[in-house]
Amino acid sequence: MAEIKGVIKALCISEARGTEKHPVDKVNLIVNYGLENDAHAGHWHRQVSLLSANKVDEFNAKGGNAGVGAFGENILVDGIDFKNLPVGTVLTAGDVVLKMSQIGKNCHSHCQIFHRVGDCIMPREGVFATVEKGGVLAVGMEMSAVLPSGDAPLRAAVMTLSDKGFRGERVDTSGPKAAELLAAAGYEIVEQVMLPDAQGKIEQELKRLADQRQVDLIITTGGTGLSPRDVTPEATMAVATRNVPGIAEAIRHDSLAVTRRAMLSRGVSVVRNRTLVVNLPGSRKAVEEALGFILPELGHGIRILKGTDGECGRS
Repeated sequence: MAEIKGVIKALCISEARGTEKHPVDKVNLIVNYGLENDAHAGHWHRQVSLLSANKVDEFNAKGGNAGVGAFGENILVDGIDFKNLPVGTVLTAGDVVLKMSQIGKNCHSHCQIFHRVGDCIMPREGVFATVEKGGVLAVGMEMSAVLPSGDAPLRAAVMTLSDKGFRGERVDTSGPKAAELLAAAGYEIVEQVMLPDAQGKIEQELKRLADQRQVDLIITTGGTGLSPRDVTPEATMAVATRNVPGIAEAIRHDSLAVTRRAMLSRGVSVVRNRTLVVNLPGSRKAVEEALGFILPELGHGIRILKGTDGECGRS
């Protein structure tokens, strides 16, 4: 697969959160952590932030007057357009290996550059990565990007929607069971999330996982019944770009053979861009049954959605 090559223009760190990063000549990257002495490093999926140098140049050409590190970037690179690379892209420079884990971010408290000029490009142009192999980076080193292969494992996230679970009043067993079954089927579990039954928060999280984390599959558990607080189907439909009713219909149809109360489930199945979202009921038993019905066929459907598998017709 062809490599996309660029050159590291700047390296930046900040010792405290909420402050602009400042340039340094070289940095040490630690596996599954980030840049040594950088306040944003940690055992999470946003260990390293990267930004394309031309985006900063465009911003400054409009009078932005942003210095190196002003957007919170750790690594500024000439020649690679990060925004148009998919999550899972592998970035190498010297001995260091990074894997892109997120495109853009949501800003809940604006940074110093935003307060100064009223705009910040990091939320829409920046990307984040995990450190797969550590080492030292220096300004001027070449960086290469290789896109993920078409046969890479599918990536999944599990969302549990429960007021009581979110408040810690009930132990969730449905989400962990879904993650267990997906992992056994070969999926890479990217995130497991617990949220209350609040439509706005559910919509926001579905968008983040689909658009920024670019997961292939989101399984939700809970919030599909007739209670006034059960709003998972409404939140899911609100973020959908296409409906995929057959999956939810198959779950209800096969579940009716187990319990007639399956007819009361309002779960839906949809696509948001290149991500499949499937609602499941909130019990461990129902999750196990439902995934048993649909898992054998989901992989093929997702790869059709991604454009890495052939059509469904059989000879």
